[in-house]
Amino acid sequence: MSHVIRGRFAPTPSGRMHLGNLFSALMAWLSVRAQDGVMLLRIEDLDRARCRSEYTEQLIRDLLLFGLDFDEGGLSKPDRMGETCIQSERSAYYNEVIQTLSKKAHVYPCFCTRAQLHDVNAPHLSDHTPIYPGTCRHLSSEEIELRQTARTPSLRIEVPDKTIVFDDLCQGHTEESLASSCGDFVLRRADGIVSYQLAVVSDDARMGVSEVVRGRDLLSSAARQIFLYELLDETPPRFAHIPLLLAPDGRRLSKRDQSLSLESLLIRFSPEEIIGYLAAFSGLIQKPEPMKATELIPLFSFDRIKKDDIVLSPSFYHA
Repeated sequence: MSHVIRGRFAPTPSGRMHLGNLFSALMAWLSVRAQDGVMLLRIEDLDRARCRSEYTEQLIRDLLLFGLDFDEGGLSKPDRMGETCIQSERSAYYNEVIQTLSKKAHVYPCFCTRAQLHDVNAPHLSDHTPIYPGTCRHLSSEEIELRQTARTPSLRIEVPDKTIVFDDLCQGHTEESLASSCGDFVLRRADGIVSYQLAVVSDDARMGVSEVVRGRDLLSSAARQIFLYELLDETPPRFAHIPLLLAPDGRRLSKRDQSLSLESLLIRFSPEEIIGYLAAFSGLIQKPEPMKATELIPLFSFDRIKKDDIVLSPSFYHA
């Protein structure tokens, strides 16, 4: 029996989606539909201070408006585990995963503050996060007990001196050293919220996700996530890290950039026109023309998707 591809879109409901969010959703959806796979929707709302239920409801309406349906997950459709795919409701499950990891690797409390880490003269990841120098890696039980009286620690996992190698569906052959490029990374923050790395791997593994399509800015996360998959005896998904859409001045798009929010874009363009622009930006068609998402399915291939980030023209950005 052939293996059915299970892909997903996993937005954070912290505001109205922008054009870059829609681009990621479209590419993930097209890849799944082109392979007759199953499309899942997961709500990544771990940051409760920024996330709201009304944003979740709006992003689902937006996805359906652009013709991007999903087969499992969301608000009303339970996933195959019988649970709604909302991360804020899965704390107990994440803690179970941490316990499992603790039996297979060195998971330890870290008392370093963000300011202390940024003051360290050490290399940084592409997202400007400092590579952890191992300050708390070998604290004695007495030192841990003493420091816990003053500060609640985060939890880190020690990484081996190992290079992770994988073939990205969009970026091609990729290698990354866990020790020198990533360093020991956080599994749970001091405030009790689990890290992106842990939550994503835990949920993707449990939901049977076999393909992850996301922005190129998350390429550096893949090695850490593959490491966690291996510790959990799970098969990593295939990764495809697609280019980012950038403002004319090279800035990354954000939900604070109202000119390219879906709310603003839908005043200027129809859903079909926006889909056509995204298809042209990606390389699926030569020039923008109104299209439905379903019309792009037979055209889709990662071989046709650009690898480098896409700078939007001033005329489109300010139209």
